[in-house]
Amino acid sequence: MIIRFLEVAQQELDEAVAFHEAQAKGLGQIFLAEVLASLDLIRRHPAGWQPLSANTRRCRLRRFPYGIIYAADQAEILIVALAHLHRRPHYWRERIQADRT
Repeated sequence: MIIRFLEVAQQELDEAVAFHEAQAKGLGQIFLAEVLASLDLIRRHPAGWQPLSANTRRCRLRRFPYGIIYAADQAEILIVALAHLHRRPHYWRERIQADRT
């Protein structure tokens, strides 16, 4: 199954990696490794995480306060956001409609 990031979600990932790397050398790579491991789990079990709506789910990272917000269908997994869980909940909701139209 293909995993595709919305451009804005890719930006969030890049910014989060850079932020964590600025906090401590190597922390950005640890963060990225956790995101990649979570994406692999999502790819293997797309229906395995908490539904947020009829079309989206959230996979929470273990070590960091982030969630991978995604929508899955038969062809692909669309990463809608890499959301910090302590900031602006649900800011990403209109992204899924915008991408599907």
